[in-house]
Amino acid sequence: MSELKKRLLSILESPKHNTEEKLEKVCHLLDQEVSYFNWTGFYFKNGDKDELKLGPYVGAPTDHTIIPYGKGICGQVAVSNETFVVPDVKEESNYLSCSIDTKAEIVVPIFKDGQNIGQIDIDSHTVDPFTAEDKELLEWLCNEVSKIL
Repeated sequence: MSELKKRLLSILESPKHNTEEKLEKVCHLLDQEVSYFNWTGFYFKNGDKDELKLGPYVGAPTDHTIIPYGKGICGQVAVSNETFVVPDVKEESNYLSCSIDTKAEIVVPIFKDGQNIGQIDIDSHTVDPFTAEDKELLEWLCNEVSKIL
């Protein structure tokens, strides 16, 4: 297991912090450790509504605190239930811009009891920075996060 995974796991398993604090610490760690992760945050299903609500995040403030299903990359992942990697946001027609600096985005769904309950969303100021290792790490992380929700 990679050093980063060990550190993420120790945050998630910490008895000292509540879930919200753990998710915020996860965002901070990813932001510090991966140079091209420039905005890292969680969105969760907003009750019974077909929309996502912003959870803990690290990065510039965003106006996108509520995202309807189907809108933007996050909204599409809420519907497709699949990881979505966008190498260049300029090429994506259904894209909600959080920042003019954002060049690429990766969104990975979080499942609990077979239901898509949320996602991790990462923006980068670099075109096409995300690797297969990043995707694997984030999918692993979302599986671990689901255990504490």
